[in-house]
Amino acid sequence: MRPGPGGRVLNLDTLARLRRGLRTPGPALRLPVPEGMTAPLGCDAVAVPARFGPLVMPRLPRVGCVYADGTTWWWLVPSDSDHALEWPAPVHYATGAVVPDAPEIPDLIHRPDGTLPYTPPIPLYLALCRVTGTSPAWSRSVSA
Repeated sequence: MRPGPGGRVLNLDTLARLRRGLRTPGPALRLPVPEGMTAPLGCDAVAVPARFGPLVMPRLPRVGCVYADGTTWWWLVPSDSDHALEWPAPVHYATGAVVPDAPEIPDLIHRPDGTLPYTPPIPLYLALCRVTGTSPAWSRSVSA
């Protein structure tokens, strides 16, 4: 590896970090945990086109905090709820509950009773698979 301009060595990690920096247009907005609630497991969010929101809500045994604007609904889930799950298209999993490309934080449209803001991720995943017509990853056939 040769030093770059100014004598610094540029490696793949440096180049990837520089590329990510180019894509960041401004400060990222994060969905807040409402006052009086705690998020001991951290927070991520699952974003769904607004047309699916009303179809998903009645399919869930417990609904946590849900935020919405005119195009998207976001459900707060515990951090790392994407581990070993392939969320169906057109769902977007937002690590850290960051709302990309939003001019402002969406409105809180549902707040659960109690102090935990989470929607359980497995029932949410199954409901989203159902409304999008996608088979859950673990029920698909495996080829050798």
